[in-house]
Amino acid sequence: VGSSYFLALSCTLLWVEVGAWTYHYSDQGDYTWEQARNYCQTFFTDLVAIQNQQEIEYLNRSLPYHARYYWIGIRKLGGVWTWVGTRKALTKEAENWALGEPNNRRSNQDCVEIYIQRPQQSGKWNDEPCSRKKKALCYRASCQPFPCSQRGECVETIGSYRCECYPGFHGPECAEVVQCAELEPKGVHMNCSHPYGDFSYNSTCEFRCQEGFERRGAGMLRCLPSQEWSANIPTCTGRACAPAQGEMSCSHLHGDFTFGSTCAFSCQMGFALMGAQSRECTATGTWTGDTTRCEAITCPVLRAPDQGEMNCSHLHGDFTFGSTCAFSCQTGFVLMGPQSRECTAMGTWTGNTPHCEVLSAPDQGELDCSHLHRDFAFGSTCAFSCQTGFVLMGSQSRECTATGTWTGDATRCEVIVCPVLSAPAQGEMNCSHLHGDFTFGSTCAFFCQTGFVLMGPQSRECTAMGAWTGDPPQCKAPQVMSRHPWLPSPHVPTISPVPLMLLLCFISSCQLPGAGPPKQRPAELLSHSWELHLQLHVHLFL
Repeated sequence: VGSSYFLALSCTLLWVEVGAWTYHYSDQGDYTWEQARNYCQTFFTDLVAIQNQQEIEYLNRSLPYHARYYWIGIRKLGGVWTWVGTRKALTKEAENWALGEPNNRRSNQDCVEIYIQRPQQSGKWNDEPCSRKKKALCYRASCQPFPCSQRGECVETIGSYRCECYPGFHGPECAEVVQCAELEPKGVHMNCSHPYGDFSYNSTCEFRCQEGFERRGAGMLRCLPSQEWSANIPTCTGRACAPAQGEMSCSHLHGDFTFGSTCAFSCQMGFALMGAQSRECTATGTWTGDTTRCEAITCPVLRAPDQGEMNCSHLHGDFTFGSTCAFSCQTGFVLMGPQSRECTAMGTWTGNTPHCEVLSAPDQGELDCSHLHRDFAFGSTCAFSCQTGFVLMGSQSRECTATGTWTGDATRCEVIVCPVLSAPAQGEMNCSHLHGDFTFGSTCAFFCQTGFVLMGPQSRECTAMGAWTGDPPQCKAPQVMSRHPWLPSPHVPTISPVPLMLLLCFISSCQLPGAGPPKQRPAELLSHSWELHLQLHVHLFL
């Protein structure tokens, strides 16, 4: 390393003398600026950082003359002259340039030398190329490693240092702490933390009131560097408040919120009361029961549909009263169900659970699509139609937009409905339905009760026009009469008795008029055979 000369100055100032800021310079060989700094940082602190004129005078008086002079710790960085040890820019007030300097001759003079023992302008600075070789002027700082109790800024002085204390601290080494008056609250709970001692600088005290009481004043006080507290001590007053999203109704015997006062609580729609429904102020100045609060009613957690997304907004908490969730589907899929759902005061969601389906033809319908870029992508359009007997509900065509959603509403084919049929009087009806009660394709067959004849079609079918085939059938009883003395009929006197007798002979053993009495009375024969042959021969009587 070679030897180095050492200069030291100790002086007694207003601050405690704690050592010396010493100067050192190399006595063997010269260095470039970079080499000089490396030398100083290796064996001492750094190239000298000059702080005032007194220091310059001391160096100029104490150091030996050297023809190439000495490097100091200033260099041009980014076009700004900078103290390299502290990375602080050189201020105008601290400049000590020689006359006409810095001149940056040949545009490469970025380092600084100090003239020592020079006949003219001794102690002044000059900018020089950093590659030139000079003596290294170093210093060993007194402010290492942890001076000023780490509560202040260490400022180097010639032969010593002084401490500039941070706010809240004082003393030669900044070891003493500012004290504030001790706090003595009444009727208020206090909790304090003291980083530097009881009720000293930066001590903080938090205050709270008993349940049912209200704090008046700041909730926290801090001891300031001025030895004052940041605010006055707060007080507590007996008070009951309505819970958030709730209401309160109170009655007072002796004054507002005093002994004997009672308060009843309720919550707004969509919120549930948690805690006591009513509370009373006791003789000890406290309220009976637990703290009352209103909690938002919760709905079951929703999930995004498969191949879809969900975006929710929550007023009072996740999936609680007032929350709304909007649903959308990925490209190529269409949302089936509500686009949004809301959590109600009953704890249920509006609407049904939506799902995403590949865009396809509706049941009983057809789909015809055209694609500009690729299947079911931006610009694709699809037209919908329904089969015979069904009507299209929703949009007749839909287009895929740039946002990946389809225009229009979901499409479906609904079966055409015919008017509801009923069985005829004294008859029955039996129907079969393909797509729903009394809809397209439904067929209904009709029957009459014993003793009645079906008038009209035996069956009817619901058509694609929403109308039934045929006319409504009826069930009628046959009405017959005869002038024959043994087959009386008081009605329809114009009917001939001959066809009636032919019918009776067909269904029984009898003789024509004038051939003698029948073996059985016609009334008995009619009762036994009427049901079997009535429909075959009713045209004889009508």
